[in-house]
Amino acid sequence: MGAAPILYNALTQNRQVGLMRWRTSSSVQARARQLRQSMTPAERKLWFHLCNGQLGAHFRRQHPIGQFIVDFYCAQVKLIIEIDGATHAAQAEYDAERTRWLQAHKGCRVLRFTNHEVLNQLETVLDEIRATLVR
Repeated sequence: MGAAPILYNALTQNRQVGLMRWRTSSSVQARARQLRQSMTPAERKLWFHLCNGQLGAHFRRQHPIGQFIVDFYCAQVKLIIEIDGATHAAQAEYDAERTRWLQAHKGCRVLRFTNHEVLNQLETVLDEIRATLVR
């Protein structure tokens, strides 16, 4: 019998090219860590209701997917939740392209809410998230 074959998995290959197991660069991972520590008031408020599976699903905050960092991600149902602040009005085209890429290449559904909606209409936001989770 010969030697056992060497199996290479994506994790091994990614480390060889300087990527982490999440298949994003170390700089994207570092930026995600920074964003987790400096959440906006709207992100903090929504996270309080998403963390610990309170809506029946596990969410991650400031989660890297490819070259992007999404505000909240539920891997079980491939759901991304984005909270758009004042700066997003100026980058609507970028956001739309980013959403198209996440849908086409990762098969994710993307829900977008404004800071105003999260801060002033939280129950409506949570109802929409719940409805999306059961679809």
